[in-house]
Amino acid sequence: MPNVIYELPDGQQVTLDVQNGFSVMEAALRQGIQGIEAECGGCLSCATCHVLVDEAWTAKLSPMGEIEDEMLDLVVGRQGNSRLSCQLKMKPELDGIVVRIPENQIAA
Repeated sequence: MPNVIYELPDGQQVTLDVQNGFSVMEAALRQGIQGIEAECGGCLSCATCHVLVDEAWTAKLSPMGEIEDEMLDLVVGRQGNSRLSCQLKMKPELDGIVVRIPENQIAA
């Protein structure tokens, strides 16, 4: 089972096994990772599951869709490696992916 390494705002890291096909967001919610709010439950209608993907992993991700890109426009502090964790589905190629949870899930 692939692992996700969540870097919390305080710098602490938490590693979770995530079943293939599950999202980075789903795993965080199930295990009580703080900072992933996911107010819409993964319906791609909010931006409260925003994460910053470690640059070493961005090329391995599925391309960002138009709706995700529009939702990320609502994020304060959006960066080039910003993604919505509900859209990051685990697969063997992502084993060890590192995502940083921003200090706040604030919309513009």
